[in-house]
Amino acid sequence: MHRIAGEDSAALRARWLADLAEALEAARLLVGDLEAGDARIDAADLYARIETVRSEVLAMRLKRSLGGSREFDPEWSEGLPWMRSA
Repeated sequence: MHRIAGEDSAALRARWLADLAEALEAARLLVGDLEAGDARIDAADLYARIETVRSEVLAMRLKRSLGGSREFDPEWSEGLPWMRSA
């Protein structure tokens, strides 16, 4: 496995988090459209999960922009509840 230099790695991580935040926002809006009829309970649960992940991504982005030292990469998502149940 090839490691990328510090600045490049930070820029890639920041871009990945921005892309993830954008995708989560799109998912949140889509779930809002699904909240009708029998799907309301399932949509509410999914919406809550998306909001939880959005909050975590925002926290990671803020921590990185403030100079936090913890490394985050796509592997952090392996422990997400819906990934474990699949």
